[in-house]
Amino acid sequence: MIDRYGPWAVIAGGSEGVGSAFAHRLADAGLNLVLIARKPGPLERTAAEVRAKGVEVRTIELDLVAPDPLKTICEVTDGLDVGLLVFNAGANGYGHEFVSGDLDRFQGVIDLNITAQLSLTHHFGALMKERGRGGILLVGSLAGYMGQPQISIYAAVKAFGRVFAEGLWLELREHGVDVLELVLGVTRTPAMERAGLNMDIPGLNVAEPDDIAREGLEHLSDGPVWVAGGNYKAAQKRNGFPRRELVAGAHEAMQRMLPKPS
Repeated sequence: MIDRYGPWAVIAGGSEGVGSAFAHRLADAGLNLVLIARKPGPLERTAAEVRAKGVEVRTIELDLVAPDPLKTICEVTDGLDVGLLVFNAGANGYGHEFVSGDLDRFQGVIDLNITAQLSLTHHFGALMKERGRGGILLVGSLAGYMGQPQISIYAAVKAFGRVFAEGLWLELREHGVDVLELVLGVTRTPAMERAGLNMDIPGLNVAEPDDIAREGLEHLSDGPVWVAGGNYKAAQKRNGFPRRELVAGAHEAMQRMLPKPS
């Protein structure tokens, strides 16, 4: 792995959950790391844990929706031979009915999941193309296969991410750069726990962060899309027709996962 994707990896959203699991697995493989995250506590905790494995780690405490985040990132990464970008920062920061919601808050979801992702991918992808090897792993979501109320913008940006990854894969595969969108379903992460999702429903397929990171790295060369955590059939079903029945049925199932109003 270090020969193809090293010696440095950049992980956006690398402080907890799946991002932290990627950091640990890449450190175990001998890659040095640049970890980017908003929250200083989890960021420094993960950095200390992976440093203990003998790799070099640099941290960037940064909100990726801040003005020109790439400038801050380049101040740390310029001069490093970055062979892998993991973009794991695409959380949903605002759930609300669209027509009564705050457009500025919706824009924040778009800026994180699309604008920031494009900026980092454009920068590091160009460097990888020039050197003739590398990998770009974009963390996606089953939400991107179907519209949902309250998170219609989040679902839409995740759909964008998948289609973007497919086009990017076609553009870079002849230049030795692997591109993969890793599609996640329900995963036991701090972000999902904070959202109040009920992950104890009998029969619900819940993945663990370390298993997701392992699967993503194992299939990085199997782009453009890999559906992780045993959710392949669910993704196939969500991508089918007729849309009316599928969208309504999925919405009813999702309601059982959400916290009950107090």
